Amino acid sequence: MRGPLEIGPGRWVPAHAIDVSTARSSGPGGQHVNTTESKVLLVVDTTALPFLDDGARARLRAAAGSRLDDQGRLHVVAQAHRDQLRNLEDARARAAELLAACLVRPKRRVPTKKSKGSERRRLEGKAITSRKKAARRPVRDE
Repeated sequence: MRGPLEIGPGRWVPAHAIDVSTARSSGPGGQHVNTTESKVLLVVDTTALPFLDDGARARLRAAAGSRLDDQGRLHVVAQAHRDQLRNLEDARARAAELLAACLVRPKRRVPTKKSKGSERRRLEGKAITSRKKAARRPVRDE
């Protein structure tokens, strides 16, 4: 399971940019949990990734939040499973998903104007609703 991490077609995180360490997982699990290091701490050095441009790095900073430290390392912690291998697979998948999402450039919004017909229909609908509600009010004698 150790080795390069595939992000997408033709995009790989080199193995030297990935650091994996383990620790004892928290939560219930009986006596066995006190002796097993099943929690996986995966650290990806994003400064070693040549395919991340400035825009992708900015999107990564926004998406990762506190999981990205000052040196540009992405920290992913996985401890949902009871065995270390499944937690490692989970951490690698989450890191790959996050990095792949940052590579997608958001579409630029093209501002549009409302058509005159749609504005007229909207105002006619409001007028009909107003007349309908006005007809429900009691008639005053003056």
